[in-house]
Amino acid sequence: MVAIADVPLLAPRDGLNYHAVQSVTVPAPMTAFEAWMRMQDRPLPLLSLAFRIRDAISARFGVKRIGGFSGNARPTSVAVGDHLDFFLVEDIRPDLLVLTERDRHLDVMTCLSVDGQEVTVTSSVVVKNLFGRAYMIPVGLAHRVIVRAMLRRLTE
Repeated sequence: MVAIADVPLLAPRDGLNYHAVQSVTVPAPMTAFEAWMRMQDRPLPLLSLAFRIRDAISARFGVKRIGGFSGNARPTSVAVGDHLDFFLVEDIRPDLLVLTERDRHLDVMTCLSVDGQEVTVTSSVVVKNLFGRAYMIPVGLAHRVIVRAMLRRLTE
């Protein structure tokens, strides 16, 4: 089981521009990958629109389009080097799923960790320039709400 203190971050905590940790207690044990799949089962209302807006604005500043969460058929397993939508799988174990997205403006790491029946999402971001800082203002606010809503699905 992965304790929150052992979850990887992109940099030491004082070197991060954004850091968020949210947890939920689930009714039955599950792996980190199973938790991710359940969180992605049904796209959140308006999230697709938010990603389209993000892509339209960000593309003007040289940021690659990510398309958001596809909602398409889900894999039954993943390995290091595979992608889950726009995220690269950097580590996968029963109790930990490490996902990253890196570009010239910022690096993002999202980790799902499992400790017993507690599932935790830990996100860390390092911005590289002014656009990355500006981008994280609305994204940082929205991220907490989105993750909270997605975690809530694990208790249903």
